[in-house]
Amino acid sequence: MSDRRAFLRFSVLTSAFAVVSKSVLAHTASRSAGKYPVTKDNPIVISTWDFGKEANVAAWEVLKRGGKALDAVEEGVKIPEADPENQSVGMGGRPDRDGRVTLDASIMDENSHTGAVACLEHITHAISVARLVMEKTPHVFLAGDGALQFALANGFKKENLLTPKSEKEWREWLIQSKYQPQMNIENQPNDLYRIKNGIPGDEHNHDTIGMLAMDAKGDLSGACTTSGMAYKMRGRIGDSPIIGAGLYVDNEVGAATSSGVGEEVIRIVGSHLVVELMRQGMSPEAACKAAVDRIVAKNPEGSQNLQVGFLALNKRGEHGAYALQKGFSYAVKDGREETIYNVKHIY
Repeated sequence: MSDRRAFLRFSVLTSAFAVVSKSVLAHTASRSAGKYPVTKDNPIVISTWDFGKEANVAAWEVLKRGGKALDAVEEGVKIPEADPENQSVGMGGRPDRDGRVTLDASIMDENSHTGAVACLEHITHAISVARLVMEKTPHVFLAGDGALQFALANGFKKENLLTPKSEKEWREWLIQSKYQPQMNIENQPNDLYRIKNGIPGDEHNHDTIGMLAMDAKGDLSGACTTSGMAYKMRGRIGDSPIIGAGLYVDNEVGAATSSGVGEEVIRIVGSHLVVELMRQGMSPEAACKAAVDRIVAKNPEGSQNLQVGFLALNKRGEHGAYALQKGFSYAVKDGREETIYNVKHIY
């Protein structure tokens, strides 16, 4: 009888240990796959640069009503797109060296659905055209005349995006026509180039806006839109419309976006890299720094005169960023804060 009782006790303990071990292994496997616990009922939106603060307000109006992150990021970035004083996004953007304003944009939702446009002319809200590419076509990317034709067919109005201010600066640039695009060190993209070449400009001009949001359901989406490098070569495309470079979203892990010299970001597929590093357990800031470090490793001398910044949001609602140079910033809005963060940097 005593042997039978001992056997039963051993069987119970063995079974309990097996259950606990199975639970621990499942939790470990889940974490290693990047399936972080979702921050429920606490939506958040983050975006690049100081002017992201106003964009975040529009996005928050969607999120606080329980709306989708996808709708929030679209509405948010439409604010700078429509602002003619912002000379690097949408209406009023600085033209290419031929005097033509061309826009690039991308959008990505929680299901990895994506849409993008590049070299789009005459349409202020490139981000909304990108969303329609995602929702109404079997494609991911439309460019040039094809993107414009698609936009017009879907009710967008053709506009002149070259404002008098941007046209005046372009004509002054034409006097020397030096094509040496560089990013600034002090939070004004293209100003280092502008100052070296004696071009007047807005001391508070900024670059691309990238926006990431998580809604109350814990779903992530992102958007990125720009008029690109000032006085770029005709047809030049940066990282902003390229999924994986200027923007990437993985609903199990997090999302990332970038701002700065797109060529450097494209070479390392930067935003995808940041998300994959978060999948491995890095914090958003650490993942962004690792991506910046990779740019430096691949271009140690050239990177000293360029600006690139990465911004990331993980599934816990944690956020962070890192940049090559001093001056990069990002804006955050959720139910607890509305803050602009100055970002750590390499140089």
